[in-house]
Amino acid sequence: MVNSRYGDVSVSVNDHVAWVEIHRPPHNFFDDRLIRDLADAFEALDGDPACRASVLASEGKAFCAGADFNRPSESGEFLSGGPSRLYEQAVRLFACQKPIVAAIQGAAVGGGLGLSLVADFRVVSSEARFAANFVKLGIHPGFGLTYTLPRLIGAQRSSMMFLTGRRVTGGEAVSMGLADVLAPAESLREEARKLALEIAGGAPLAVRSTRATLRSGLAQAVQAQTEHELAEQTRLARTEDHREGVRAVSERRRGQFRER
Repeated sequence: MVNSRYGDVSVSVNDHVAWVEIHRPPHNFFDDRLIRDLADAFEALDGDPACRASVLASEGKAFCAGADFNRPSESGEFLSGGPSRLYEQAVRLFACQKPIVAAIQGAAVGGGLGLSLVADFRVVSSEARFAANFVKLGIHPGFGLTYTLPRLIGAQRSSMMFLTGRRVTGGEAVSMGLADVLAPAESLREEARKLALEIAGGAPLAVRSTRATLRSGLAQAVQAQTEHELAEQTRLARTEDHREGVRAVSERRRGQFRER
């Protein structure tokens, strides 16, 4: 077994499967540093012949709750104009070469939903929750979601998630193609590893070649889409509605929006 650490990300490799885990419990909010650390980890695994597939997991209640908009210094930096360091790192994730299985034990919300879609497959518990709640925050979707989500579940279902901000349960996610395997919470990690082991049992060159064909142009498309998403996020971040949306979500109430 090989063990490594990249900031708040730990990596271990055993039986040709890497276990990549985020350690920012309970919500695992991300910033550009965390996404960079994840990209560094997966790029290192691309060059490690001991790894043929990976499991992406996280410590705590949520898989990833996205950006923490209740911390003005972080959200302000995240939404600043010009090239986004976070999205630059996200593109690196989408460009990784080896298959990834995500183990989703709780909420994958906003950018956390975007992070879950970096993976090829999602193994979920019934407690998992997926949401693209950007409109409730008065902001535009990001992390390439306006490209990756319709690519996965279709335009109509994506529109429903984007325009309502509603939450999707683990079981619903499997039925709509957003997730692949529904597992009991107590065996979630075991089932995710089992799927990764099944993938790792294939011929490595053939697996990577097939995956590259299936994901051809994905990283480039995400890069182009995040440029547009960032421009819209930067514009909307300056509005009163965004400030009200952050307050409303924090206070668990309906937003009182004024279109300004």
